[in-house]
Amino acid sequence: MATKASRQAAIPKSMSGPQFDRVMSVSARFALLIVGALALILALALGRAILAPITLAVVVGLMFGPVADAMERRGVPPALSAGVVVLLFLAVLASAAAMFAQPLSYWIARGPMLWEKLQAQLVNFRAPFEALGAIQDQLKGVFGADAAMTVKVQDGGPVQDVALMAPAILADSLLFLAGLYFFLATRHNIRISVMSLCFSRRMRWRAAHVFRDVELKVSRFLISATLINFGVGIATAAATYLLGLPSPLLWGALAMVMNFIPYVGQAVMFVVLFAVGLGTQSSLAGIILPVVVYAAINLTADQIVFPHLVGKALTLNPFIIFVSIAFWLWIWGPMGGFIAVPTLLVLQSLVMHIFPTTQNLPRIVARKLEARAAAIAAPAEPEPPPPAEPQRKAPADGAAPRRKRVARKAASLPTP
Repeated sequence: MATKASRQAAIPKSMSGPQFDRVMSVSARFALLIVGALALILALALGRAILAPITLAVVVGLMFGPVADAMERRGVPPALSAGVVVLLFLAVLASAAAMFAQPLSYWIARGPMLWEKLQAQLVNFRAPFEALGAIQDQLKGVFGADAAMTVKVQDGGPVQDVALMAPAILADSLLFLAGLYFFLATRHNIRISVMSLCFSRRMRWRAAHVFRDVELKVSRFLISATLINFGVGIATAAATYLLGLPSPLLWGALAMVMNFIPYVGQAVMFVVLFAVGLGTQSSLAGIILPVVVYAAINLTADQIVFPHLVGKALTLNPFIIFVSIAFWLWIWGPMGGFIAVPTLLVLQSLVMHIFPTTQNLPRIVARKLEARAAAIAAPAEPEPPPPAEPQRKAPADGAAPRRKRVARKAASLPTP
């Protein structure tokens, strides 16, 4: 039977005493962060119906904030400028819908015929699928899974799905428009309210810089992305027209919209252009060439035009962008894909002001900041007191006149 001293000796030295309490404290904080992150994810998933359109309204409001600021500088009240911006946004959407309504109706009407042509084109790929089916049959024989596969078809159709989704789409649209208007009309009051919660001057200074950087970065990113995506749409429309695809304006508009969702939007456009080429073209070059040309246009826009126009300050890690898009698509669907990159920019601004760094500053400015920080951190040495001057005794009142009289009296005495 081991004694108490031997059991204490068996305890590792690093896990005894204050070190063990420190490890437990760090573990508790880490567990609290994990629980908080899971609670936040659950709240985002459950509050999708309200949070998603309002968050999208905030992002679009940050994009149109400079337009409202320009009107307010000319004396327009914030409530009126917000209404003008919302009406302008609705006008752009209505004009786009009217422009592409006819091509959409054309392709919807040709849907069954296009599907038949796709099936006829896919006959050429029957041999690989038959080989895959033979391999599947062999695997079933090996593992003993000879039971037939049953497919259960649910009731309903596309028309019923659209009818069921219409109220939700209408509610999301109303929430988005109301959130956009109230955010634009009260964005200055929101900033003042947040800054009033900061108790110290330094916290108010940081909060003001965070608001400024978020507005500048998000608005600059979205405006630059809109211009670049507009160029991608024009180039895609011109390329599809030259390659002989029908409705080139429709594919250009779709390329512009889908390019707001990095990676996922491009993948969707690849599939769409391949399907259109497969259903409308007869040669292999006519089927593949639209996808290749769109890939070249998108690669040029992402790798050359976007970094040159936006700059390094808004350039993010592609892996972080991919993870953010996957997360928001999982949480909020297609609406989350549009806010993935602006959300990263907001988080980047917060992190840069909470944990400031001199990595992206010029070398001279970084050296000055480092020298100033070192001077502030170094303990100030007490300065020696100045040497005390000898104090002269002030003459008493009437001493100077008395001395003068004594001198005159001594001078008037006769010399011996």
